[in-house]
Amino acid sequence: MKSPWSLLFLGLLLPMSLVQGVSQPNFVLMMVDDLGIGDLGCYGNTTLKTPHIDTLAQDGVKLTQHLAASPLCTPSRAAFLTGRYPIRSGMAAHRRVGVYIISAASGGLPQEELTFARILKEQGYRTALIGKWHLGLNCEHSSDHCHHPITHGFDHFYGITMTNLRDCQPGHGSVLYNTHAHIPYGALTAALVTLLFLHVAGILTVSRRLALGLVVLLIVAVALFGIFVLIFPHFNCFLMRGTEVVEQPFVSENLTQRMTDEAVEFLERNSDRPFLLFFSFLQVHTALFAAPRFRGKSRHGLYGDAVMEVDWSVGRVMETLTRLQLKEKTLVYLTSDQGAHLEEISIHGEVHRGYNGIYKAGKSTNWEGGIRVPGILHWTGHLSAGKVIDEPTSNMDIFPSVVNLAGASVPNDRQIDGQDLMPLLQGLVERSEHVFLFHYCNAYLNAVRWHPANSTSVWKAFFFTPDFYPKNGTACFHTHACFCTEAYVTYHDPPLLYDLSRDPSESMPLTPLTEPNFSSIVEVMVEAARVHGQGVKPTEDQLSVSHMLWKPWLQPCCSSITQLCRCERDHRKGSQETQVKASRD
Repeated sequence: MKSPWSLLFLGLLLPMSLVQGVSQPNFVLMMVDDLGIGDLGCYGNTTLKTPHIDTLAQDGVKLTQHLAASPLCTPSRAAFLTGRYPIRSGMAAHRRVGVYIISAASGGLPQEELTFARILKEQGYRTALIGKWHLGLNCEHSSDHCHHPITHGFDHFYGITMTNLRDCQPGHGSVLYNTHAHIPYGALTAALVTLLFLHVAGILTVSRRLALGLVVLLIVAVALFGIFVLIFPHFNCFLMRGTEVVEQPFVSENLTQRMTDEAVEFLERNSDRPFLLFFSFLQVHTALFAAPRFRGKSRHGLYGDAVMEVDWSVGRVMETLTRLQLKEKTLVYLTSDQGAHLEEISIHGEVHRGYNGIYKAGKSTNWEGGIRVPGILHWTGHLSAGKVIDEPTSNMDIFPSVVNLAGASVPNDRQIDGQDLMPLLQGLVERSEHVFLFHYCNAYLNAVRWHPANSTSVWKAFFFTPDFYPKNGTACFHTHACFCTEAYVTYHDPPLLYDLSRDPSESMPLTPLTEPNFSSIVEVMVEAARVHGQGVKPTEDQLSVSHMLWKPWLQPCCSSITQLCRCERDHRKGSQETQVKASRD
């Protein structure tokens, strides 16, 4: 830890433009959903065109070891907004499913958690979230909005509270069915078939009334589940403006363009006052979609088309900042919430997944492919153009960086795990403040990263790893995702050890024979994990069974249930303005 004198000296070194010239700079934070680090030209892709994002990196700072705090959407986003490991806020599951898939669930980011949006709003900033939230909605009734973005400091919200599930688009299959149908109903069906066989064979005698009752129970259960799967999109795929549902279910075509227009208007409305815009893209999460003008334009199918549309949107945001003469006053950040989802193959067999470059595995794992994400920061006149930083950094670092730049104080009543990035970005220090980083698989400490002082090595130790399918593969195709619970992982004692500075692809674990200091390195990392674990205070599990279940009284519905919660109130849908801008760019 730095002494007060060293911190004072560091403050004196800060450019005068930051200390005096730009009080309360603006912030535009952009997060793409499930984008792989290898999908962008600035990170080495030569077959997918992302010129606007590449220019952002060329004119700014590129982080090559930027890490998501979790390899799943919900916990990663909770960490990003609060600067804290999701285990601290209860946003890390102890069960298999680690994200919200039902809107009428009672779990979500607790109100006592402080987001950077809430802190900046108290500093006089105008704040907006456009796009995906995925951190809960209601607690006790369908309009209390206890977990809504507005409750967490965003003045304006235009987007979806869930995620863009396959169920949200006809013909793309059902995540709900895939993740739930085979669990209760497969076991129940097998039991009843066995019971019927034993009864017919005369091995087991049951009353006809009991047998008939069990069959009726099975039929009713399957029927109810089937009906719920059919109406699931109406219940979960809705678009909100503020606290009002304006489109249910939402129509994805041109949705990115609608949201881009919304972002541009927010920037225009607030060009004369400090603002924070969090643009959280629905793309490139499945179900994949792209506006007509982007379809068939890439060499990578619908996934590539969607990436190109995101790049177009980034270009429009940057063009707006230029037109409003705000680039010297605005820090821009672009990232992904985790690595590309390698298990994503459409129901028709099409590959709907991104590319993680040289890094192993993908979303839902803490292999580098699941957590190493793009990290691009741009601020004209304040950050050096074309700078590349190969130090461990985290998406949690945005919290203290934004809070400090806005002139607020980082909360001292709770553990903040992120570190201020500005000294590293501006070259005032050469090393990251993160000596250790802890990688969680849901609520379970999965791995530890160690970047020792005066060393170029970045050690990574796994306490357990996911069981891939097929065996020795790189993804968990049989489950649609890799799970963290005991039945789906292999534990390692001693831990698997890698030196990422020499083996970034995690292809060859070290042993006492290949690394002379193996035992001492592992000992340090195990002790760091122990100390870290002691500092994690127990808190309510926001992804428990009770918090994840569908509760009818929490269901947002813009019409009567008999009308299947259907409405089209979004004034942007099909607007001529959107179509003209799209064709012009």
